[in-house]
Amino acid sequence: MKKEVIYSMDSGFREEFHVDGFLFSGKGSGKKEKSACIIGSMRGNEYQQLYICAMLMNRLAELEERGAIIGDNQILVIPSLNNVSMNVDRRFWTSDNTDINRQFPGNAHGEPTSRIASAVMKAVDGYRYGIQFASFYKDGEFISHVRMQDTGKESTSLASLFGLPYVVVAKQRSFDSKTLNYNWQIRGTQAFSLYTSNTENVDEAQARQAVSAVLRFLTRMGILRYNCHNGYIASILEESELVPVKSSSAGFFRKLVHVNDEVKRGDRLAQIIDPYLGNTISEIYAPVDGILFYSERKPIILQNSIAFQIIKKLHE
Repeated sequence: MKKEVIYSMDSGFREEFHVDGFLFSGKGSGKKEKSACIIGSMRGNEYQQLYICAMLMNRLAELEERGAIIGDNQILVIPSLNNVSMNVDRRFWTSDNTDINRQFPGNAHGEPTSRIASAVMKAVDGYRYGIQFASFYKDGEFISHVRMQDTGKESTSLASLFGLPYVVVAKQRSFDSKTLNYNWQIRGTQAFSLYTSNTENVDEAQARQAVSAVLRFLTRMGILRYNCHNGYIASILEESELVPVKSSSAGFFRKLVHVNDEVKRGDRLAQIIDPYLGNTISEIYAPVDGILFYSERKPIILQNSIAFQIIKKLHE
């Protein structure tokens, strides 16, 4: 393992800020090939994503020592792009509240987060595969999955090789052109975002699943020599196919089902409780047959908020 500084910046109040990268290489005698790049946390509250990256780093160090990285393959891991915000318990950049993952490809002469994005983009450019441990835009529970942007360059067949239950293809939104995943893809890197159902808390089981998924993918791509379980045969979903189920009232959210449960149309999914009187003011029912992909996790829900998303079951 070789450590290198991807970007550094002076700080007026703390020690110098660094974005560090760690290189793991095979024992081949030729020129090292940029095979895979893995990014951990970009935001200050992504503890789960940083933890997954740390566990993966530990396994890669063992595999490198055993000579299990094949030939001239090289793997770059960048555990964190924003440890400053993590140190002070902020989600976004401390000085201006900007999101690094809305700054790519970046500007070397711009604001701090744009300069970080520019340096990182330069360091990760040219890798065959790019993997990011990302956090979900909705604060809830969901099934672990691989997510890809519909750029016309995505490969769902490659994404299925992670062995996670689902691959979700999302339509582009206006801000997606400023994300790492999008900029990786348009530059020729096959980019994948791995989502686990936690951000601010560490979930050991899901962390182990994510680490196994990455090692499985790297093995199937001929980068590692590693014995692993085959995982799931992934189902490919369009994000637009997920059926949203909204709450008709605001109040305490008493959930009666769990993510990954199979439900039938008409099943009761949750009760909404009046926060003052304690009585049930409304109930939420499944509009279709299917599997619960997403569930709100906060104790209070607002009116017309999405409480669940269901993978609709197709009948023959």
